[in-house]
Amino acid sequence: MRRIAVLIVSSFAWLAGPAASADLISFWDSPRHGANCFNERPPDEAYFRALRGYGATWVRVAFSKWKSPTGKRDFLFGNLDDYRALVPEDLAILREVLDHAHAAGLKVVVTPLELPGARWVQLNNDQFDDRLWSDARFAPQAAAFWRHLSAALKDHPAIAAYNMVNEPVPERRGGLAEHSSAETMTAWYAKMRGTPRDLPALYTSLIAAVRESDSFTPIMLDAGFYGAADGFNYWPAPLKDEHLLYSYHMYEPWAVTSAPNMKLKQPRRYPGIAPFGEGESQWDATRVAAYLQQPVDWARSHGIPVSRMVAGEFGCMRRWVDCPRYLDDVLTALEEDGVHWAFYSFREAWDGMDYELGSKPLPWQYWQAVEQGRSFELERGPNVVFDPIARRLARDAAAN
Repeated sequence: MRRIAVLIVSSFAWLAGPAASADLISFWDSPRHGANCFNERPPDEAYFRALRGYGATWVRVAFSKWKSPTGKRDFLFGNLDDYRALVPEDLAILREVLDHAHAAGLKVVVTPLELPGARWVQLNNDQFDDRLWSDARFAPQAAAFWRHLSAALKDHPAIAAYNMVNEPVPERRGGLAEHSSAETMTAWYAKMRGTPRDLPALYTSLIAAVRESDSFTPIMLDAGFYGAADGFNYWPAPLKDEHLLYSYHMYEPWAVTSAPNMKLKQPRRYPGIAPFGEGESQWDATRVAAYLQQPVDWARSHGIPVSRMVAGEFGCMRRWVDCPRYLDDVLTALEEDGVHWAFYSFREAWDGMDYELGSKPLPWQYWQAVEQGRSFELERGPNVVFDPIARRLARDAAAN
């Protein structure tokens, strides 16, 4: 009888497993709002609890900056020049981070900044690594990585999705100018189909690798050209899987929202005229909304529910005088579309987009502590820069 009881319990557990996994996509059925975690060190539970305290429900965790205790060059991969297997010690660290997020009540989207043959530029002596997009040897290695990682993490309760790679750029050295017209992009892709620069084809192989052991965990796909909101314009159709999320990023116009603008004698303003693509144009709330409408229009034209669209990153330099207004306009547009979003970023070592710090420069005591290898607690809290984000997160928390 005891053996029979065990078999019955096991049978029901097996039946419940796929059903529970199938429900993972339901997490994304209503708008979800969160943040990006691109920290140089694995975050602890206090980090996630602080983010959850604002009302966030999910966090996009990138692990590529973490240092492997084994001394191997590329965390979790071992070596992106020739990937063979996950580094067990690194996998244990990633699991611990997922445990921390789960304990804090947050869902996680696991996001590599790199894949074999595509080492992240900031970890590659500022040199762009085009090998994945030009050498067919690396796509099978990328598929092997996701086959291994998804098998290792498929049952972890913190997982909300796997983001195949952050901001892919097969176009950069492929002869396509950034922010080209949809017609130009389509013509370019027609020439690139079946080559290593075929991003949908690469994604198809990565999805197949994940599905070998995990049929249900949602998979998030960044658009091309650094995840640009117009990066889906050349995709002829959505990919064939019922648990896909399509992600895009928003820092446009880059010449205004980014660090180089802050170095100008007179930084460009928003609203205002800004370089974009091959020319200049006026950027204001209307232009922001029109630009962000492109991925939503693409989705609707292919029957993709808006609940499967994600603004995976957006932001601006916190010390830029127009950052609060820009953030508010971006968020207004995203919420009118009803998409999911995650701001960049939450408590990263780089303070440029750490909105909790407001618009003031870091105190000299902080830099002194850094030089001396000491910790220094920065003053954080409500401020005009963080308000557009914090106000909406608080509203979500109150509603739920």
